[in-house]
Amino acid sequence: MADSKKVLIAEDSSVIQNLTKKILEQQGCAISSVKNGEQVLSALEKENFDIILLDINMPVMDGMECARQVRALPDPVKANIPLVAITGNAKNYTMEEFQAVGINEYLPKPLNFDQLVEVVKKLTNKA
Repeated sequence: MADSKKVLIAEDSSVIQNLTKKILEQQGCAISSVKNGEQVLSALEKENFDIILLDINMPVMDGMECARQVRALPDPVKANIPLVAITGNAKNYTMEEFQAVGINEYLPKPLNFDQLVEVVKKLTNKA
């Protein structure tokens, strides 16, 4: 990859966050990580990302509300960042519900890391 993709991981589990970070760093991605949706919005105020991996069940602000707020941002670049929901409770939501708040893809937990890499590559290759 010519330029490394900037990935923001929003995940309250340190184990999943660290594993995801290691896998994506091996793919040449630059990783930032936060523990809740409010921190996602704070991180977006400071910098741009190519993709956000969003746990649905997080404290303070969950992934669904965070996705709604990202899509409502005044900056069109930031408002259109690809969002990937990561959840162990996918049965609680339909793909239509994810799409209604602006989520592009979802990955079930436990994470399939090959699938994770594939989705990140697919959504960040704008060429």
